Amino acid sequence: MAHISPDFKTKKAFKEAVARGVQVCTFSPGPFPVKEDGEDFVEAPADYHRWYARVEVRKGCVVKVLD
Repeated sequence: MAHISPDFKTKKAFKEAVARGVQVCTFSPGPFPVKEDGEDFVEAPADYHRWYARVEVRKGCVVKVLD
């Protein structure tokens, strides 16, 4: 599961930022790579993992929140 940068505390704030066009990129804190293109799952905030979302990713950045 991917993490995001910037790290949003709430899913609502994340969705609003993506809708406004804020560049939100995915990354993996561990040894496994994240998808560069296609559908992926993200979790945040990084320290507590309070929420998860299914997203569409292009060139390593979130372009749409699907769930």
